[in-house]
Amino acid sequence: MASSQSVAVRDEDKVKPRPAPEDDARLLRRMAAGDRQAFERLYRAYYPRLTRFLSNLVRRPEVVEEVLNDTLIAVWRKPDSFNGGSKVSTWIFTIAYRKALRARSKFDEPMEDKDGDDRPSDEPGPEQRFGARQVQKAVLDAMETLSPDHRTVIDLTYFHEFGYKEIAEIMACPVDTVKTRAFHARRNLKEALSGSLADWL
Repeated sequence: MASSQSVAVRDEDKVKPRPAPEDDARLLRRMAAGDRQAFERLYRAYYPRLTRFLSNLVRRPEVVEEVLNDTLIAVWRKPDSFNGGSKVSTWIFTIAYRKALRARSKFDEPMEDKDGDDRPSDEPGPEQRFGARQVQKAVLDAMETLSPDHRTVIDLTYFHEFGYKEIAEIMACPVDTVKTRAFHARRNLKEALSGSLADWL
């Protein structure tokens, strides 16, 4: 597990192939009928994705593991609460995000940037997005300069390829707020990065 000061990617943390969205929904239906193998398949697919997401959001390994387990237990216990109004992945990440917020509130780390927001088939692994390992680390290190909310938007956009509408649903905020956070986050990342890395944004 990455320390609270580093989110460098390790082999075991890399995003692995996961079921297509329609398969996710089918797995939930099987889980609602008590199929444990369906849950195990969903668990294996989402564990690395949620670990990365929560590690960037919470920054405390012991809390990451607790929130991740609580999220997947909630999915197992109430798969029929998914109403089909969004993708299964959006629904699962919404559960994870809300549980992470509750966990963060216990150690009193603010979610909002002090300056506010007034002044984004199979998921590819981060190595496919950024290239070599050192490039990944440079981008992830630059993300350390962002506020938690801005970091979350960047993480959901570039590591998990959620759209603004889905991110708004996960973070329970207006789409325009997500767009504003993404704009400021990318601007701050450009300042933290240099050369061709900044052009990636």
